[in-house]
Amino acid sequence: MAARQTAALLLLLLLAVAAEAAEPPQQERTALQAFLAGTPHERALGWTAPSAPSACLWFGVTCDDANTTVVAVRLPGVGLVGGLPAGTLGTLQSLHTLSLRSNRLSGPVPGDIFSLPNLRSLYLQNNRLSGAIPSELAGLTALRHLALYDNELSGEIPAALDGLTELRSVRLDGNRLSGTLPSASGLRRLEVFNVSDNQLDGAIPASLARFPTESFAGNLGLCGAPLDIPCAAPSKKGKKGLSGAAVAAIAVGAGAGALLALILIVLCCFACRRRDAAASGGNAANKATPTSTQSRGFTPSPASGDMTDLADLTSSKDLVPGVAGEAATRRLVFVGSGGGGNSFDLEDLLRASAEVLGKGGSGTTYKAVLEDGATVAVKRLKDVSAGRREFASALEALGRVEHRNLLPVRGYYFSSEEKLLVADYLPAGSLSAALHGYLSSQGYPSIMDYSPTYGVS
Repeated sequence: MAARQTAALLLLLLLAVAAEAAEPPQQERTALQAFLAGTPHERALGWTAPSAPSACLWFGVTCDDANTTVVAVRLPGVGLVGGLPAGTLGTLQSLHTLSLRSNRLSGPVPGDIFSLPNLRSLYLQNNRLSGAIPSELAGLTALRHLALYDNELSGEIPAALDGLTELRSVRLDGNRLSGTLPSASGLRRLEVFNVSDNQLDGAIPASLARFPTESFAGNLGLCGAPLDIPCAAPSKKGKKGLSGAAVAAIAVGAGAGALLALILIVLCCFACRRRDAAASGGNAANKATPTSTQSRGFTPSPASGDMTDLADLTSSKDLVPGVAGEAATRRLVFVGSGGGGNSFDLEDLLRASAEVLGKGGSGTTYKAVLEDGATVAVKRLKDVSAGRREFASALEALGRVEHRNLLPVRGYYFSSEEKLLVADYLPAGSLSAALHGYLSSQGYPSIMDYSPTYGVS
């Protein structure tokens, strides 16, 4: 018996050493180093140091569970400058997430990035990328999230977009794209779509008319639903153009509309000045006796349904990235088996649109819609007396709880002033609604209905 136990221990030790020594193929390591060498960057990442460890331990690089291939590269806001070198990141055939957002990348996007067969999320927003969207886009058959907004891309939106049937979100706003919109009839799973502030024209396809007006604003040539701009009927052969009277009427109407818009702008400016003046006076009066009630906090009414940025719902400086001192180390911590798949951070969460779902004894729960279209539930706890270590230990244990009728915690945020819980959002409702008979038999209770001490809120 002792011999068998010894042999089992040796086998486990050998497996552990083998897993630790696992390394992605040399060509993937070389591709990553070539990308970094061809892209000037302001922040040292340590990829090319002679003593650099396994590529799976590099900053921003994620490998699969066996450390045999690179599956994600996340380098948002690290100061990347210049063009993207071709033949580097596009050779990582197992890559499913690429995030280079909020840098200063310029020039065209290499076509090989748009031909990665396993890529599910591509985030290149907030850069200076130019040129056309490559036709190789058709190769991204697994793509779910495409974010290219706030760049300088031009040309037409490829018709191949209609063939990417797995797409959930498409953000192309804030570019210089022209031409007509693709039919998008095959994008049945699309939940977020935005092409505002471009140079598009023509009729909006019926398959895209379900999205809000803001998704198409800033394109003077677009017409049809949901815009209040009717599309002109096709002219019949031999029919003459507009008469002089019609042209004159259009000109007069346009002039009147411009004058009305100018008047509204002046009135809004006047109202804003009066409001700022009143606010300045009120702040001066209250400055001598500040109280905790002056903080806006999470104030929207649960019944209002109003949406606002999550950052606007708190005045705590601990939630503001970049604050000097202890607050500068605050971050969003993911827990449980599902936490590793999240690609957002505290800054993304603060920019999310938020809506109050309800209030309980342990705090208020919000629905937060991230910039990539993902939706999570956020609970702001109150009256929590536990310290950081005790709080983290409880949340780590809670994140490991798995049950088919329980939606687990995905992450948390802890500071001296704010404690937040993050979980997946399910539209079926809450545990309270289930207990009172308002959910269907398929509804699931949310972990947001529980406090960190496992009490019902």
